[in-house]
Amino acid sequence: MATSLRAVHRAILYVDRNSSFTSDRMPPSTALAVRVALLAAGVAASAINAQQPRAFTAADYDRASRTLAAHTSPLVYGASVRPVWLANDRFWYRTSTAGGTQFVLVDPVKRTRALAFDQAKIAAGLSAAAGATYNGNALPFSAFDYLPDGAIRVRFGTRAFDCSTETGRCAMTVDDQSAAAPAARARRRVAERRSPDGTRTTFIRDFNLWVKDTRTQKETQVTTDGVKDFGYATDNAGWTHSDAPIVVWSPDSKRIATFQQDERGVGTMHLVNTTTGHPQLSTWAYPLPGDSIITTIQRVVIDVDAATVTRFRMPADQHRSTLCDDVACVAGEWADVEWYPDGSHIAFVSSSRDHKSATLRAADAATGAIRDVLQETVATQFESGNGKVNWHVLPASNEVIWFSERDDWGQLYLYDLTSGKLKNQITSGAGNVTQLLRVDEKARMLWFECVGKVPGRDPYFRSLCRIGMDGRHFTVLTPENGDHDVTMSPSGQWFVDTYSQPNVAPVTVLRDSDGKLVTTLERADISRLFVAGWKPPTPITVKARDGATDLYGLMYTPFALDSAKKYPIINHVYPGPQTGSVGGRGFSPARGDNQALAELGFIVVEIDGMGTPWRSKSFHDAYYGKMGDNTLPDQVAGMRELASRFRFIDLDKAGIWGHSGGGFATAGAMFRYPDFFKVGIAESGNHDNRAYEDDWGERYQGLLVKNGTTDNYAAEANQALAKNLKGKLLLAHGTLDDNVPPNNTTLVVDALIRANKDFDLLMLPNQAHGYGGMSSYMMRRRWDYFVRNLMGAEPPKEYEIKPPAPREIP
Repeated sequence: MATSLRAVHRAILYVDRNSSFTSDRMPPSTALAVRVALLAAGVAASAINAQQPRAFTAADYDRASRTLAAHTSPLVYGASVRPVWLANDRFWYRTSTAGGTQFVLVDPVKRTRALAFDQAKIAAGLSAAAGATYNGNALPFSAFDYLPDGAIRVRFGTRAFDCSTETGRCAMTVDDQSAAAPAARARRRVAERRSPDGTRTTFIRDFNLWVKDTRTQKETQVTTDGVKDFGYATDNAGWTHSDAPIVVWSPDSKRIATFQQDERGVGTMHLVNTTTGHPQLSTWAYPLPGDSIITTIQRVVIDVDAATVTRFRMPADQHRSTLCDDVACVAGEWADVEWYPDGSHIAFVSSSRDHKSATLRAADAATGAIRDVLQETVATQFESGNGKVNWHVLPASNEVIWFSERDDWGQLYLYDLTSGKLKNQITSGAGNVTQLLRVDEKARMLWFECVGKVPGRDPYFRSLCRIGMDGRHFTVLTPENGDHDVTMSPSGQWFVDTYSQPNVAPVTVLRDSDGKLVTTLERADISRLFVAGWKPPTPITVKARDGATDLYGLMYTPFALDSAKKYPIINHVYPGPQTGSVGGRGFSPARGDNQALAELGFIVVEIDGMGTPWRSKSFHDAYYGKMGDNTLPDQVAGMRELASRFRFIDLDKAGIWGHSGGGFATAGAMFRYPDFFKVGIAESGNHDNRAYEDDWGERYQGLLVKNGTTDNYAAEANQALAKNLKGKLLLAHGTLDDNVPPNNTTLVVDALIRANKDFDLLMLPNQAHGYGGMSSYMMRRRWDYFVRNLMGAEPPKEYEIKPPAPREIP
């Protein structure tokens, strides 16, 4: 109603003043009736105005932004320990305290924990040597190296200094890591791969592999026939196109296992930048599902000293891994390749194009002869673990440890390396082995990370476990209830264990290989978080679409929640299949902008639906071949259950947002459940997997099969359902997204226009998949869109999310 209370009161006053009008003007009875009607209108206007949300101010957004990681992380001390291992299993780590940062040195054998050096002395020495002023609690470096004489070498900017830990005296020095700025050093570390003995590095130049002597800096070309689209060790297929050489050095640092990557005839991707004048075109090989020619690799061994190339005697292999959608699942680290300790052979796994078949093979490093060891074929897609390949050859005992989900859980099995016959199952029962961390061949014991094998705990909490190769003596080595982040020492005799929960602060301890507590290293101090009004998210458990399966997630509520009020609900979704919405289960003072949205007056939920990993194989495969499912039936079921449980959730105002796979799911939610989700924000979504790289769709949707004028991917594409849109939808994409090309979003735009639908579109010029410097702008636009369209309020105009003031950083 447009009538304001002031206008109603003015009208009533006019009637009162003219109530004695003659009948030809306004009889008294009419005046009375008008007055009653106006009063009723005033009451209605008052009620409506009382229900209208107030306009948001910059102060409201300031309060929300103070929950972001840049503001909350500095309020936590001692939460993270990343050990840097030294000789004899000693290690140092850097930690934060209320007074600044400290470098701590730990000797497990001596059971000692002390400052690595006198930080005040080092600060004074650096101040004198560098001509600047430094504070011992805020040293200008985050890492250091011990020198043979006990001194330390530190690097910052483009300079390096050697400092005595006894006197603190420092002198500037020069080394190959300090001759460039930190960003350049980081790029060089990625672009070069160091040999095990540290005497050589390898890099790519003009599509060929080169080796550099780290002592003399002499460079030697070791391959000569590499050309464009057929280069050595290159990692530029599909969404990955980096300069990092993909190699595995032999244990004696004399040979390199790598490949010649064949992209000749592979379809290309094109992106154009936004600039004044002629734009620049970027073009690279980007195979798509169904392409007749895709990227393949020809495996080789290179003898560095002789500069000779030995090719494996086999056809070109698929550009695939058992772990991820690239041959290098971690930058520069080639998955599924392992040298025998004596360097005589190379074990590797060949995966079929559709990932349904994995074959373990052994290659003679001298001749390239190939021998098949074993093969596993599954109905959907084979993978060898979570975050790490879990098969491992044991040539000394002629055995191989193999990972399989054949009993619906990720387990380890022991095979004969020669015959390929199964000897015994190692792990068993519910729960998965996620990462095999250590093998003691002499003691025949394995240490591994697992989930779901400790009854009564959140099935996503990681534990460190140990078991014999015969499947006996299973032991959980991390007894506390929580998610355990473990780092083992090089010898395997010790491990650093940080355990926490989303709502329980971290504790870091040192244990021996039997799990016995050696010492407590850190107890995180989050008192300043609570002083600032912070509250952790609430772990939630809801039922899946089937009404029986438990799903786990997190719920974020305003810090000053009023349970008598109603709050719109927003689902932050990532459907998998390689991860889920929640991500890690450890403690974090901020998880994206979930709490920020909650502070604006929303309930935010993250639910790991069926089709995400870390549970059973059948759970993970819940929507294999039906990618458009995107866990959405579980998201809806979970949100409905939460609304029935918590009266402060307004299910009539349900929103959803996600990025990448979450963008795909968000648009799908708006089209498949148009009466449930009212507002959605789909960022950089792979809306049609026929327009996304081949390895992703072919792994989780299967090979593209044509059926007349359609195919098995068509029904899963979001543009096919765009006509169903009823609510408010914002589509966003970076124009230089080399992971999910922006035509994935413009396909949906085209369909929406043809269906005569209203929607909003935000293209971020020159931004890649993560939006880079425009990520804060996108976040603010996300807040605005939900405030305006889900809450019905007006956001502050052009609010800017700014980093915290320096005083907030200890």
